[in-house]
Amino acid sequence: MKPYSLLIFDWDGTLMDSAAHITQCMRDAIQLVGAESRTDQEIRYIIGLGLDEAIRALYPQAPTSLIRAIADEYRQEFLVRTTHGSELFAGARETLHILAAQGYDLAVATGKSRRGLNKVLDETGLRELFPITRCADETRSKPHPQMLEEILTDYDAAPHDALMIGDSEYDLHMALAIGMDSLAVSYGVHDLARLQQAQPRGYVDDVAHIPDWLEKQKVIE
Repeated sequence: MKPYSLLIFDWDGTLMDSAAHITQCMRDAIQLVGAESRTDQEIRYIIGLGLDEAIRALYPQAPTSLIRAIADEYRQEFLVRTTHGSELFAGARETLHILAAQGYDLAVATGKSRRGLNKVLDETGLRELFPITRCADETRSKPHPQMLEEILTDYDAAPHDALMIGDSEYDLHMALAIGMDSLAVSYGVHDLARLQQAQPRGYVDDVAHIPDWLEKQKVIE
């Protein structure tokens, strides 16, 4: 028996090595609107939130007009102006195909916009592996668990049937809020000590280790 029937993946920092690209696009957007600069570390720590929520975290006292201006420039940078994208982490594609072949249902819960997620799903050729996905601009942003609740409804699954896999505290707190197990990945935007505060069931240092971790859970169960 598999330990779960449904695996829900975060995208950026979990499957795709996109932190540097996101950070550069945000830095450029901030510069274009003339806002006070933020460090790369500050920007990395808000990756995983919805775009508006991420910018608000960087500028908690800013007027809505500035938040919108930065968001608009970021979308242009990320979706239009930059010709280079990001790559999947080594082993991510193979891992996903292994998990699908083992009978797991796969889903994505991401802070990306629908347009942004569709773009990378098409570029990577992975759309067919993820029949159900949720994005921050069509439901509530992480760490609110609404996107997980909607994915569970679509799969007619309960929280104990699913595992949330992510690299940020937002992913793990989202799962914790509804009693869903989570698996932290230590190679993304948040360090392991920060991730462990959200009580994941375990962690892996490489995306390719996920099938082995799941196999060990089968033995435990």
